[in-house]
Amino acid sequence: MRNPILAAILSLIVAGLGQIYNGQIGKGVIFILIQLINGALTAVLIGWLLLPIVGLWAMVDAYMTAKRNNERYGFR
Repeated sequence: MRNPILAAILSLIVAGLGQIYNGQIGKGVIFILIQLINGALTAVLIGWLLLPIVGLWAMVDAYMTAKRNNERYGFR
């Protein structure tokens, strides 16, 4: 059983960490790499827009995945 709130908090701290917590290692690594690229893009300003968008996306995805997996496997 995965805690959806914890998954969201982990992704809030580091985008992709909640996915890794949920067992989606590849997806988590991709989110981390995207955020590293976005961090580099802050030098040309587009990163300032993409950084929070991808971070929010990772947080919502981690929460929804943990919740969906708990329901699928009968955890409440």
